[in-house]
Amino acid sequence: MKKIVFSIFLTGICISMFAQDLALVRLGKDWGYIDKKGTYIINPQFANAKAFSNGNACTRSGGDWGYINPKGTYIINPQFEYVENFSEELAAVRKFRQWGYVDKKGAFIINPQFDEALGFSDGVARVRKGEQWGLIDKKGLFVVNPQFDELGEFCDGLAKACKARKWGYVNKSGTWVINPQFDEAENFDNGLARIKKAFSWGYVDKTGTYIINPQFELVGNFVNGLARARKQKEWGYIDKKGSWVINPQFNDAYDFTEGLARVRKGTQWGFIDVSGTYTINPQFDKAEDFSNGLALVRKGMLWGYIDNKGTYLVNPQYEDAKSFKDGMALVYKERKWGYIDKKGSVIINFQFSEAENFSK
Repeated sequence: MKKIVFSIFLTGICISMFAQDLALVRLGKDWGYIDKKGTYIINPQFANAKAFSNGNACTRSGGDWGYINPKGTYIINPQFEYVENFSEELAAVRKFRQWGYVDKKGAFIINPQFDEALGFSDGVARVRKGEQWGLIDKKGLFVVNPQFDELGEFCDGLAKACKARKWGYVNKSGTWVINPQFDEAENFDNGLARIKKAFSWGYVDKTGTYIINPQFELVGNFVNGLARARKQKEWGYIDKKGSWVINPQFNDAYDFTEGLARVRKGTQWGFIDVSGTYTINPQFDKAEDFSNGLALVRKGMLWGYIDNKGTYLVNPQYEDAKSFKDGMALVYKERKWGYIDKKGSVIINFQFSEAENFSK
C-alpha cells in the first residue's frame, strides 16, 4: 500500500513539475496551443478557448464548453454553456442558465442552482442567488447565507462586502469584522486596505482602525513601504504614516516594480527610484511596468523594450506588444502576433491572429 501511495505521489509531482508550457493562439477562426518552439501541440480546432491552468484548459466546440488535457484530449466533453478554471479540484460551470460545480470527471458535485458562481479558495466559494452573495462549502452548503450586495475575494483572511451601499469587511463566517461604513473599499494587502470615505481615500488595518486618515483623491497599494497617492491632481508617494516621501509632482504614477515606478510628467513617461530620482528621464509616449528586467515603452506609434538604465535592448518596431514573461514577449507586426526573446530575436514567427502567454 505504501508503495502504491508513493508511486501516485511521485506521478503527481512529475505532472506538476514537468508539464509542458503551452500558449493559446488563434489562426484564422480557430484556437489551438503551441509549445515554445512554435510547434502545434494541439492543432487549431476550437471555436473558443482559455489558457491552460493547473494542467487543463477550457475549450468550446460548437456551442458547448468542456475541458482538455495538454494532449488535447477531452477530460470532460463539451456540454456546458460556460465554464471557469478548476480551483481546489472543482470548477464552476453553467448549465440550463444556472451555475454549479463539477469534479475532474465532469460529475456534478454541487448541482446547478446559483445565478453566479466563482472559484473555491480555502474551502469556500462565493455564489450569488438572486441579487445577494453568500459563501458555500465543497458540499454546496451555505456557510454564509446570501445577504451581501457584493462580496470580494478573501485576502489576509477578510473580504470586502457591500450592504445598503456601504462597504465593510467580513470573515469566512460572514461576520462583520469591520462594519459597513465606507463608500468604496479595496482588498487587504499586507495588512492594510484602501478605503474611501466621502471623496477621500485612506487606509485601515484589519481591526478597522485608520492607519492613514482619508485625505487623498486616489491611492495605490504599498510596495516596499511606499504607496502612490494623489492630491490636488498630482501624484507622489507616501509612507505608512501618510507622510510624503516623494512630493506630489507627477501627472500620473504607478506602483513600484523591480525597484522602479513609471511616472508621467506632461505627456511623457519616465521611471523613478524610491528616492524620487529619475533613473530614466521622461521621454516615452507610453510605458509599462518592468517585468523580467525589461520595460515595454512606446515612441510615436511603435513599441520597444528598455533595460533599467533606459537603454533600448529591442528598438521600437512593433505595432503592439506585451511585457516579457519567462524570457519571452508577445509582439505584433503587420497584423500578426509572434514571440521574441530579450535580444529581439524572433523565436516564433509572426503568424497568429491572437496569442497569449505560455502557461501550464
